[in-house]
Amino acid sequence: MKIAIIGTGNLGKSIAKGLITTNAITSLYLTRRKLDTIKEFEGYKNVSLTTNNSEAVQNSDIIILAVQPAHLKEVLNETQPLLKENHIIISTITGFSITQIEEIVGVNNFIIRAMPNTAIAVGKSMTCLCGNTKGLERIKVAEAVFNRLGTSIVIPESKMQAATVVCASGIAFWMRMIRATTQAAIQLGFDAKEAQELAMHTCDGAANLLITTRNHPEQEIDKVTTPKGCTIEGLNEMEHQGLSSSLIQGMVTSYNKINTIKTEQL
Repeated sequence: MKIAIIGTGNLGKSIAKGLITTNAITSLYLTRRKLDTIKEFEGYKNVSLTTNNSEAVQNSDIIILAVQPAHLKEVLNETQPLLKENHIIISTITGFSITQIEEIVGVNNFIIRAMPNTAIAVGKSMTCLCGNTKGLERIKVAEAVFNRLGTSIVIPESKMQAATVVCASGIAFWMRMIRATTQAAIQLGFDAKEAQELAMHTCDGAANLLITTRNHPEQEIDKVTTPKGCTIEGLNEMEHQGLSSSLIQGMVTSYNKINTIKTEQL
């Protein structure tokens, strides 16, 4: 695949690392105003670094937009005259709708929105996809790209804001829970390195149990809770302190916030 990432910031870098690691590219153009911020990609086969967005677009079939939201209109206006019939536009920009993109580049282009998370750098992203009418004709191409970098699902655009909270912001929420588990393990006697190892791999194991078995979390919880045991006592105390309710409310608060942000203010 001939891919360009326009705006190789934190997310763009993560996508690039995933694409390179999984050999998903025929060619990869990475653009950034200051090339020294992406010099880590110098020397990779078939990877080109440039400040010229037009050069990247003209030499690619798939254009992944990962710029700051405030710069997207400028980039789309620059890109529009260069678009060809085969170009697939994939926007990772929060809050910038398909309709807004169509207003600049036209409705007859393949337009897809993608909401990945930074775990894409290690091939573990949960990416949500949606597209305009034309874009849905090429949604399998986007799935092929992002399934090389984790897992993807196609959803209605109306759910993209919620997907941002659950999947993109969700990385931070899970990191905080792993950190809290690490802190508890230290208090229980493990050194910091051991504590983080225990927390990370236990979290990874829990997720993979559900992914592999497709069980409901409570089914797996039942397997490790015994009458009057330590696990149920710990769980009940966590719930008494508001674990589930605080997590749910935090995510709802995040969702309410994201819906108050105007694209021009992002």
